[in-house]
Amino acid sequence: MLRCNKACGHNGGFPSSAATLSIPRRLSIRGLTKDGRTFRPSDWAERLAGAMSSFRPGGVRGGIGAFIGYSPYCEPRQIGGVKCVIVSEALKGVEPMAWDFVMNFARDNDLQVEEVPYDQVP
Repeated sequence: MLRCNKACGHNGGFPSSAATLSIPRRLSIRGLTKDGRTFRPSDWAERLAGAMSSFRPGGVRGGIGAFIGYSPYCEPRQIGGVKCVIVSEALKGVEPMAWDFVMNFARDNDLQVEEVPYDQVP
């Protein structure tokens, strides 16, 4: 049975037969430059994900329902001993400028970017 992860912003219901289910891609921004050097500072992934933490399904919550944590659209990870940020293309639908910021960060710092298949859960 096909289930949608809530991080994509999908409401959990299934589309009508006329609609198509589009699952957003997930990209890994690796802490290695294209020539293989380790990117610095060492906490870059946490800083980038922290800057994106307010972009969440359903928007920002205030008051007693608010909490501190990373957005499901942009999370720091370590894959194969390399710091990474996993960013969901769903971020583009929530806030295109936030998506552009993350992608421009990777491009400007010459970082490796690759798609992460959903069967590879980091």
